This record gives sequence, C-alpha cells and structure tokens, in this order.
Amino acid sequence: MKLDRERIIGAAFALLDEEGIEGLSLRKLAARLGVQAPAIYWYIPNKAGLLRLMSAQLTACARQDCAGASDWRTWLIAFGRAVRTAFLAHRDSAKLYADAGSIPENPGEIGDQIAAPLVALGLSREDAISYQGSVISLSLGWALFEQTPPMRDFLSGMMDMEESFEKGLTAMVRGFSPGSAPPAA
Repeated sequence: MKLDRERIIGAAFALLDEEGIEGLSLRKLAARLGVQAPAIYWYIPNKAGLLRLMSAQLTACARQDCAGASDWRTWLIAFGRAVRTAFLAHRDSAKLYADAGSIPENPGEIGDQIAAPLVALGLSREDAISYQGSVISLSLGWALFEQTPPMRDFLSGMMDMEESFEKGLTAMVRGFSPGSAPPAA
C-alpha cells in the first residue's frame, strides 16, 4: 500500500486510540505502517508536524459538519458540538490538540481561511476568529474533563455532562455581540 499523508495520519489516530498520547511516536507509527521511520519524513517533518496535522484534521472534520448553517450563531453552535465530538472520538485527542493546537507554520496566512465561513454569514474577520477561539476553548476544556476519568467521574456525579455542555455553548454563543468592544477593566 502506498504511503501518503492521509494514510500516515489515519495510522497515527489508530495508534493514539490504542496507546494514548504517551505512546504516539514516529518510530511506532513507522512500524505500524510497515516502513522505516525515515520514510515518514518525506511527508511529515517531525513529531510536532504530525501533531499539527492531526490537530488540523480534528477541526477540519468539525468544520464540515457546519456546512449549510443559515446564520453565524447556528454555525458556531454546530461547530462547538462537532469539535467536542471530534475530540471525544479519539483517546487523548483533546490533550493532543492542547499540546499541538492546529498552529500552522505561518499563522497570519491562515486567518482568512479560518474566518471565511463566518464572514460569509455576516461577521467581521476579527469577530469570526475570536468567536471560533472561544468556542474551541470551551469544547476543548469540556473534552479534557470528559477524557480525564477522575474529573469526568467527579463532574458526572453532579451534573449531566452533555446537557451542561449544551447550556454553556448556547449561552456563550448567544452572548456574543459583533463589533462590540470588551468592557473596561
């Protein structure tokens, strides 16, 4: 089977699911793919690059779930749900994202791409990026709680995790006020 980025990332998620973030290494990934580690470097420069690609795939999949939203609030709520679902689909993926983020090599160049779906729905570029960052932060934090057994068990004893996430996400998005300046300190 031909080696390519898609196959490498798929195998990396399978390895993550089996061994967790601590077990994810390029050496183990190469063994899983039946190649020598240097073969991976043709496609991915290093482990940090692999983590960035995996993180980017998590949010890219979430963005696909938002297609067809009729307004920016609906898009953000769908995005928050999809991001949390993407994080929960793979063991330790919230930790992976928190460590690697989807930080591109040139973050300034990707701003327009990140903002585009919400700009098309009427938000400014600045608000679109800010609101997405807030929604990702809530979803990431919630997924970290859910993927950490002691915290999940503690919180589950007090509340319905799904319902509480939904309430928080909806309240956050409803509270966004485009173009407004933050309150003075």
